[in-house]
Amino acid sequence: MTIKEAINQAVIMLKNENIDAPKNKARMLLEATLKKSKEYLIIYDNKEITPQEREAYIKNVKKHILGEPIQYITGKQEFMKLNFFVTKDVLIPRQDTEILVEEVINLAKNIENPMILDLCTGSGAIAVSLAKYINNVKIYATDNSSKALEIAKKNAEFNGVKNNIDFIESDLFNKIKNLKFDIIVSNPPYIETDEIVKLPKDVQNEPRGALDGGKDGLLFYRKISEQALEYLNTQGYLCFEIGYNQKQKVKQILENQKRYINIYSKKDLCENDRVVVAQVG
Repeated sequence: MTIKEAINQAVIMLKNENIDAPKNKARMLLEATLKKSKEYLIIYDNKEITPQEREAYIKNVKKHILGEPIQYITGKQEFMKLNFFVTKDVLIPRQDTEILVEEVINLAKNIENPMILDLCTGSGAIAVSLAKYINNVKIYATDNSSKALEIAKKNAEFNGVKNNIDFIESDLFNKIKNLKFDIIVSNPPYIETDEIVKLPKDVQNEPRGALDGGKDGLLFYRKISEQALEYLNTQGYLCFEIGYNQKQKVKQILENQKRYINIYSKKDLCENDRVVVAQVG
């Protein structure tokens, strides 16, 4: 069987299961299986693959059909034009979160030698991207999962910013001592507990702890908004990613703390509310 024939077979399998973007995913899965580039598959599409390679490839295609995210199978994901390693221990970085990162970058432009804290860092996508695109920045990044932090550290090293980030195993602020930040950023778990079972099966295969925001999805916004006041400099910023229907509720949580001012939101590319920012007065 040739590379072209293998891809065509996988496309049919994926189409039969109503998997979106079947050709693109078939190619990505073969790249990962053969450990070859997209360009290699195009140039050598008539090259024969071994029976063992075909078997491994079809196994990966079936994994995706059964709900395993393609990023976990390939082990990688692009974010902010950077490449990241991902495993089942971390949430898969998504394009929506780039809106949050871009807003933090804009805020940091007006701060000399900014100090930034990234809570619930997961794969490190936010922290690594900020370290890559902000000059003279110092970042602290926390997560309560040691396995997630291993991936985050690997991503920081791969993208050449490991010296700019301190990774700390911590449940939110628990291990953050005597530090003040100009910006605290977080993409916390924000899915309502009862809604998780209604998510697409590939999303349900991501770490539950990175999805579950409690009964109303707002548990972490309450915790972080209250505790962040102790760690933010005056005029410092708290920046959240939010669910598409959570803007008003998260704004209310911030307003209830009395000390947050200049609260505003930003939309994602699909015109959904995606980011809420507040400043300490």
